[in-house]
Amino acid sequence: MKQDTVKSPPSASKTMKKASFIGVAVTTFFYMLCGCFGYAAFGDSSPGNLLTGFGFYNPYWLLDIANAAIVIHLVGSYQVYSQPLFAFIEKNAAHRFPDSDFVNKEIEISVPGFHSYKLNLFRLVWRTTYVVVSTLIAMLLPFFNDIGGLIGAFGFWPLTVYFPVEMYITQKRIRKWSSKWICLQTLSIACLLMTVGAGVGSVAGILIDLKTYKPFKTNY
Repeated sequence: MKQDTVKSPPSASKTMKKASFIGVAVTTFFYMLCGCFGYAAFGDSSPGNLLTGFGFYNPYWLLDIANAAIVIHLVGSYQVYSQPLFAFIEKNAAHRFPDSDFVNKEIEISVPGFHSYKLNLFRLVWRTTYVVVSTLIAMLLPFFNDIGGLIGAFGFWPLTVYFPVEMYITQKRIRKWSSKWICLQTLSIACLLMTVGAGVGSVAGILIDLKTYKPFKTNY
């Protein structure tokens, strides 16, 4: 049989492990380049936005590409993080108001050349309101870098380090106080200290920026 000579694809776990490794490695490489080279060149005066932080806005095409990449990145992450909240609110609303047509009724809208589209009024109003409010809050944030640093600091250690390390220890049945267990716990504690330091620095930056805060003005 010809099928017997065809190489079988790798398992999903191996593929995801390889993809995760490449993604983290590439991201870490570029982050370290920006962080280390920026600090080595400018020290504490290094701006949060290396492209526009010095008042230069040329070349425009490079800034346009960077802004487009940010939009694509944030739109995708916005959808990923918002979908569980959408599902949670809509499921609870349907459970609490089972007889409400506004919450549960699906209105079919015919679209020529396509399948009919089902419109739910509650979903339309709720999701639109959520997007408007979240956009308004984002516009009110006066200091993107410090807010982003604070959120990243709180999310880095528990999600990226602590839980993966503990799951690995449990899965591999690593003996407590063994050399491998000590190395993993040392890594976790070191990342925790970095998280605390980054969080404190972000809070200090926010307090400094609040002195010159103006609504709807992004301070990079």
